[in-house]
Amino acid sequence: MEHDRTRTRAWVLHPEIKSDEQRRVPEPALAEAVALAVALPDLDVIGSDIVRLPRAQPGLLFGTGKIEELGERFHDAEVELVLIDGPVTPVQQRNLEKAWNVKILDRTGLILEIFSDRARTREGVLQVEMAALSYQRTRLVRAWTHLERQRGGLGFVGGPGETQIEADRRAIDDQLVRLRRQLQKVIKTRTLHRAARAKVPYPIVALVGYTNAGKSTLFNRLTGAEVMAKDMLFATLDPTMRRVELPDGPEVILSDTVGFISNLPTELVAAFRATLEEVLGADLIVHVRDISHDETEAQAADVETILTSLGVDEHRPRLEVWNKIDLLNADEREAALARADRDAEIFAISAVTGEGLNQLLVEVAEKLQGARHEETLTLTFAEGDKRAWLYRHDVVRSEEQTEDGFEIVVLWTDKQAAQFAAI
Repeated sequence: MEHDRTRTRAWVLHPEIKSDEQRRVPEPALAEAVALAVALPDLDVIGSDIVRLPRAQPGLLFGTGKIEELGERFHDAEVELVLIDGPVTPVQQRNLEKAWNVKILDRTGLILEIFSDRARTREGVLQVEMAALSYQRTRLVRAWTHLERQRGGLGFVGGPGETQIEADRRAIDDQLVRLRRQLQKVIKTRTLHRAARAKVPYPIVALVGYTNAGKSTLFNRLTGAEVMAKDMLFATLDPTMRRVELPDGPEVILSDTVGFISNLPTELVAAFRATLEEVLGADLIVHVRDISHDETEAQAADVETILTSLGVDEHRPRLEVWNKIDLLNADEREAALARADRDAEIFAISAVTGEGLNQLLVEVAEKLQGARHEETLTLTFAEGDKRAWLYRHDVVRSEEQTEDGFEIVVLWTDKQAAQFAAI
């Protein structure tokens, strides 16, 4: 049988380990793992299985009978890469690769591959490289095999040929030091950009949510921006920001952020904390949920946990958006709409059809207007720079010229008032 040799034939396994207290519901977990694998452009996922185990075997993860059975299946299907949805120790990885004659990638390695494929900004790329090196450092470095790639990437997933890379820990540490220096420079520059943006009068609205909840589709719908929005996990990795004019409301900056995911390995949480910094500075957080997903409640809980760990203040204004109501059956849809009617903080929408978006935008405007108040200022003719600042920041409601200068009525936020006072 002829196969496309530029693509790697992959099989996904989800180990359901009875002794693991952190274990997830196996069917949705496997579906998510397959979706993660499909998110990589050069993989062909040709099969997937849940493997039930009483406990993980230290050297091989699975029992010998199961290894033999799976090995035959992989051989017959000409599998080149096996993705194991969970942690795999370096010893387990080496032994399984030997037993099955395939490349093994665990959940962390797979997510790193996706991050590498998706990262767009300089900072995102550096963070991925650092996370990958930290992960690689925990492996048996001398046994680590990188396979050549047609595209950019980290080299965990195979291309056409093999190249053995031997790197000792000192080489990795030197590289990490170099990357940290570069990252510090990038972060410094970004802090300057953020300081410049803080002078912009527009409030920031951050879209957050579990990966694949439909944030980018909603972002595109509201801004007309061509952000990559595919039915694919981790489609967005770098925050994208656009200005949006709300109906009868203020102009806002809308920020689209990387999707959250359960059991995100600690190296990755640390590496991608900075991509979520926009959320910490947001005036309003909009939590987008895929209400059609079987695990929507668990996903929502994961998002809340990550927001808390990032240090997002629980008093920060928030709205919850139940997206993808177009995928619900009639009864579920009715229940979702009824719940949204009862709860002022919940909005049932479809980012694809546009249903429910008007009510959402009206509420976003109201939430943000609440943060603004009216004030009357008296300026002299000599204070032209202050008057120019008010007009530049679009906060003037009305103005009257007096004998000594101007009486100006402004509508602004406390932040803008403080910025004005500092002039």
